[in-house]
Amino acid sequence: MKAAVFHNIGDLRVEEVPTPVPGPDQLLIKIGAAGICGTDLRILSNGHHRIPSGTPRVLGHEFSGEVVEVGRNVAGIKVGTRVAIAPNIGCGTCDECVAGWTNLCENYQAFGITLDGAFAEYMLVTSPAIEQGNIIPIPSTLPYEVAALAEPLSCCINGQEAVGTRPGDFVLIIGSGPIGIMHLLLSKLYGASYVVVSEINPLRAEQALRFGADVWVNPQREDLKEVIWSLSGGRGADVVIVAASSAALQAQAIEVTARRGRVNFFGGLPKNNPTATLNTNLIHYRQITVTGSTGANVRQFRTAVKLLVHSRLSLEGLVGACLPLDQVLEGFERTKQAQEMRILVTPNTRSEDRQK
Repeated sequence: MKAAVFHNIGDLRVEEVPTPVPGPDQLLIKIGAAGICGTDLRILSNGHHRIPSGTPRVLGHEFSGEVVEVGRNVAGIKVGTRVAIAPNIGCGTCDECVAGWTNLCENYQAFGITLDGAFAEYMLVTSPAIEQGNIIPIPSTLPYEVAALAEPLSCCINGQEAVGTRPGDFVLIIGSGPIGIMHLLLSKLYGASYVVVSEINPLRAEQALRFGADVWVNPQREDLKEVIWSLSGGRGADVVIVAASSAALQAQAIEVTARRGRVNFFGGLPKNNPTATLNTNLIHYRQITVTGSTGANVRQFRTAVKLLVHSRLSLEGLVGACLPLDQVLEGFERTKQAQEMRILVTPNTRSEDRQK
């Protein structure tokens, strides 16, 4: 089969590799669609501490597909089942896993990081993922491309739960890429009365407005604090989501947060410069709650799938280009340019079959 194999920093190759053969406690799935996200870009540019240097690894952790082989000991899953799969697998025994926070397990496994992932025609599913409930059946009415977005959506649900968005909240989302728009949709679903998006890219800002943002602020042209203060009657935002990797934007978020407001630093900072300078007096005197979030647990992933299956929110408009596997490097470059919605790879689609 063909797969996009990460060999080392800057070295991603589409090549022929053996098709995995599932053991008695494993599954083999045929990949329907797999999203390219910022984590994939960072792995290609900087490596990953869980991928030893020189270790070949098939990337791709946002995906959906069809079960094509089932190990003889696997119960409850049949050949032909369409699935979405939560990529993070906890050890199952640490305090975090026992509490349900498998995404915070120190000894986690993850497809596309410690295990071969979905930028391939077929992918092996290990027994711990099956045993821990990471395999979620999906109906034929949910396209593979949309189902692949359940993973980033689940991460946004984690961030939303951290700040507890509730009816009537005034929400500010800083950054309106695919993640920012998912936060926008969830904020509206959870009852936010007003959602402002701060974004310097006009194309992405226009997309946010189409998805239901009440106001777009371009902080290069307007003073974000003045706009938020004006729109909120001088109070500030109840919830601020920083859906961008910027220390300056994290600091700015504190400045525009209301008394007893909640802030989520959704985007991590570069590992070589991970420090932000915050006005902690504002946190202290306004009693602001500052939270972080990373990944998602299996419960949150299942919630994301349910929201998509039952059409509680629509992510079809977040599906950008769908590229065949041999154009995965083009997909990485286009993702880096940040001009489009989620770029997906459809490994079982040939270049000549690509829809223009």
